[in-house]
Amino acid sequence: MDWMRFPNGKTDVEEQKENLRGADLREAKLDRADLSGADLFGADLREAFCQAANLSRANLSRANLSGAILSGADLREANLSGAKLIGVSMRGADLREAKLDRADLSGADLLGVDLRGATMPDGRLHD
Repeated sequence: MDWMRFPNGKTDVEEQKENLRGADLREAKLDRADLSGADLFGADLREAFCQAANLSRANLSRANLSGAILSGADLREANLSGAKLIGVSMRGADLREAKLDRADLSGADLLGVDLRGATMPDGRLHD
């Protein structure tokens, strides 16, 4: 999916970032997209391509990102509470101060991920 149409007729995901709650963005191509501060609560981002995307301060709580590519993405201060991150590739992503409590990171590739100050799935703070 290179784009999608929203109820107001706009097709740019970046223009809709304030209200993407529950959006179906499966397999979306969002590489280098600016979704900083986006409200993606409960969104379906399975197998989405989000390399080097800016998702800082985004609300991704209860979102499904299973199989997504988030390598090099900026997820600083993002809320990923209760998110499904099964098999996600996050190589080199920045998750400083991110909230990952209750997130499912089964099989996730976290090589080179910066987790300083992040709240981990077990509720502990990563130093």
